[in-house]
Amino acid sequence: MDVNELDLITRFILERKANLHGGIYHLTQVEMAYNSNRIEGSRISEKQTALIFENNILPPAENGEATKLDDIKETENHFKGFDYVIEHIEEPLSNDFIKELHRILKRGTTDEKNPLTPVGEFKIVQNMIGFGYEEVETAAPENVSEEMMDLITNYENQKNKSLAEIADFHVKYERIHPFADGNGRTGRLLMFKECLKHNVMPFVIKDIHREFYYRGLSNWGTENGYLLDTLGMSQDMYEQFLKRMKFTGAIHH
Repeated sequence: MDVNELDLITRFILERKANLHGGIYHLTQVEMAYNSNRIEGSRISEKQTALIFENNILPPAENGEATKLDDIKETENHFKGFDYVIEHIEEPLSNDFIKELHRILKRGTTDEKNPLTPVGEFKIVQNMIGFGYEEVETAAPENVSEEMMDLITNYENQKNKSLAEIADFHVKYERIHPFADGNGRTGRLLMFKECLKHNVMPFVIKDIHREFYYRGLSNWGTENGYLLDTLGMSQDMYEQFLKRMKFTGAIHH
């Protein structure tokens, strides 16, 4: 068996079962957990993220700062969330699927003890988003379930899903902002899942490109090129990573 000829999902699953360090699965897990959490304000470093994944230990922060317990828990949870989407690549999107992903990502955090920030359930208090720019009103709590169902139905009914359709879903999802917290992390994992499912090069949005990403989210609908360029750049970087890892297989069979 030539492992480099396997499709990417199979490669992820085999490397995970083998507990292979330094492989595509391991490095993607660390890269995605670090960057996606960092975009949301986590102070855990990439080195710390790697050691949590590899050895279940947290070394001291290089700057000497204390580490929030929620940051540690959300790092561990992100690894589990990634596994969840890999295990359910073929499953169509649904409110239940997305709620379960959110439950995995936020389990054991302080949000779980707060009645105003339900874990694994849609928000019950109105929230706003800024994308780093002007504040935007999101869906009212009482409308979230219906708006999410409409979004998912319209998305799933599209026959051919390219990066543009996946990006459009992501923006509309973030504008609904269905959860009290964890919307960005769930949204980026859903994009990774849908790319793999539809044979689109997946990607990791890096924290250093946060402002470009936010600009793209903010301008979607008038200047779609901003977000598509940022995601395309992220795809190029992930593709180069796969080439360095000598991966020659398909994204999905």
